[in-house]
Amino acid sequence: MTKAAQLTERQPIIQIEPWIDGKELQELTRAIEATFVTEHELTHEFEAMTRELTGAKHAIAVCNGTMALFVCLKGLGIGPGDEVIVPSLTFIASANAVILAGATPVLCEVSEDTLCIDASRLEPLLTAHTRAIMPVHLYGQSADMTAVLSFAQKHRLVVIEDAAEGIGVRFENRHVGTFGEMGIISYYGNKTVTCGEGGMVLTNDDALAKAAYRMKNYGRDRKGTFIHESIGFNFGFTDLQAAVGISQMKKMPKVVARKKEIRDRYVAELADLQLFRPVAIDPRCHPVFWFTCFLCDDPDGLGAFLSNQRVQTRRFFYPLHMQPCLADRRYVRIIDEDFTVSERLYRQGICLPSSYSLTQEEQSYVVRQIRHFYENRNQLPSA
Repeated sequence: MTKAAQLTERQPIIQIEPWIDGKELQELTRAIEATFVTEHELTHEFEAMTRELTGAKHAIAVCNGTMALFVCLKGLGIGPGDEVIVPSLTFIASANAVILAGATPVLCEVSEDTLCIDASRLEPLLTAHTRAIMPVHLYGQSADMTAVLSFAQKHRLVVIEDAAEGIGVRFENRHVGTFGEMGIISYYGNKTVTCGEGGMVLTNDDALAKAAYRMKNYGRDRKGTFIHESIGFNFGFTDLQAAVGISQMKKMPKVVARKKEIRDRYVAELADLQLFRPVAIDPRCHPVFWFTCFLCDDPDGLGAFLSNQRVQTRRFFYPLHMQPCLADRRYVRIIDEDFTVSERLYRQGICLPSSYSLTQEEQSYVVRQIRHFYENRNQLPSA
């Protein structure tokens, strides 16, 4: 019996999982043998690798992506009374970081093509309290940074890029997270490069880099002293995280190439399904397909069917304006009530298995099951 034929009886096909093997163990051994398990030389090495990849002058490692956003916000002096424009279609951490800083997220609609913030919808959201725009580079594609920067400069706003999902992504040949005053990358367990947990603050501004380091290091300019120049916290990184990240960065070219192969094959082999189409790519963007995203007419039904075939999928992020925890609007402002694009994208979005470890045989199985769903769904039992 072939592996594909046995899939329903054996292991599921995971939607996304990291490529972890003995290479990470080797780097972890290096950290343990050095006895520096907290932030030390391996963290500095990982930060240097990130600077080289992104072109950012400064890369400051912190405990996770949400805290990286918080560090950016506080480093720029954003807090109570301030408003930050955030896209509605994003993971909730984008808004939560603003709320944690004491500021208010103002929700903006997204572009139907790229899923990222729609700069043409920004103008009506401006108030006397607007301080910043937080474009999110969603699912490995860049927001239109030309339009965002033009708007920000016109209205003297700062730009904080949420590139949590954007490592390796470039817009007009420049790495995302380096366009605005500050940006961040996440290294959560399912990201293209993972440390298990972790985040990175990116900036080209020396003063902002110093402020970010102080913020994550108890308000100190260096470790090993009990003199604190400002109020700060413990958002530190560890050399254990860095060890995993160093190994992951070395693997990144292969991971990115494999994810593109997976996405291209899905697109080619499912091209004739009129009700199943890939998310468009801005030609100015060099994407990294963190998730392989499609739009279809019935993601709930398709997802349930694939789950029964032991194929894991994931829906798009639930739009912020629909979140139960934000429903009373105590923490967010909604000026433009029209979020039909975000809602439609959520209703149509589905993410297919796209791990580096996905085999050709497994992908063939996924393709066959999707085709089977569309060819036979009138006869399939309801979920």
